[in-house]
Amino acid sequence: MRITSWNLLHGQGATNFRAIANTLDVGRSDFVIGVQEVDAFQDRSDQVFQVADLASELGATYFGFVRCVIGTPGFKWRKVRKDEAVLITNSDVMNSGRNSDNPPSYGIGLITNVPVKKWEILALGKSVVGLPLVFPAGSDGLDGSENNSSAESKAKPKLRFIYVKDEPRYAVAAQLENGYTVVNVHLSFVPLVNLYQLWRVKRWLAKMPGKHFLIGDLNLPFNIPVKLSKWKSLVSMASYPTWQPKIQFDYILSDNTTSVAVRPIQIRSDISDHLPVTIEIN
Repeated sequence: MRITSWNLLHGQGATNFRAIANTLDVGRSDFVIGVQEVDAFQDRSDQVFQVADLASELGATYFGFVRCVIGTPGFKWRKVRKDEAVLITNSDVMNSGRNSDNPPSYGIGLITNVPVKKWEILALGKSVVGLPLVFPAGSDGLDGSENNSSAESKAKPKLRFIYVKDEPRYAVAAQLENGYTVVNVHLSFVPLVNLYQLWRVKRWLAKMPGKHFLIGDLNLPFNIPVKLSKWKSLVSMASYPTWQPKIQFDYILSDNTTSVAVRPIQIRSDISDHLPVTIEIN
């Protein structure tokens, strides 16, 4: 089985989700793919339900999308109200339709071709302060006019700093019929807040059945997630930024699977500002 984590930057660098599916190249294997920074019904991404579309391109029956915010992070957004669903799964889409009461939203998702026995989510809160962050020009969907087709631009895109308020964070877990439990998360970019969130996710996952895999963009460099959690990192590679990878923000961790039992698979792509991290379980 393959397990992948990829911060997609709402697919900004992809012409369509067939291109993303081709990059992942899952073949006929069982797989679980965790994605972060994905859109649903946003104008900047052609009002596509990105998790559902990627699942379709991959031939995956099962998916779960967590709406972390309604609206667009960095611009106008709000929390998901108590009367609104945070988690939308393939079953919800089949029962209510793709466009039934679905305002523009943004969040994280899990996609798999392995039957899911149970979905769970954990609300992790957010930081009360934000930080200035660096983004490729046009990544907010409002500055696409700066696209440059030159090879130099593709190698190192124009960058700019934007002050970003933190948004509510969630973890999503899929308990699979094959005995694996996979949790996907996108932790806060604010120091200390992300450490506390990681500690909470670790405790939550440790109580679930089966073999545990914690994947996602943890926004923590220098192998801090391994040092803090005491879990094993199953892939070690610089994943950010895509054009000159120097930092590992993206991880696949486990408390009961060793690196001997897996094979890291390196995938190169300029679709996002993060590289995907992938393992194949022997």
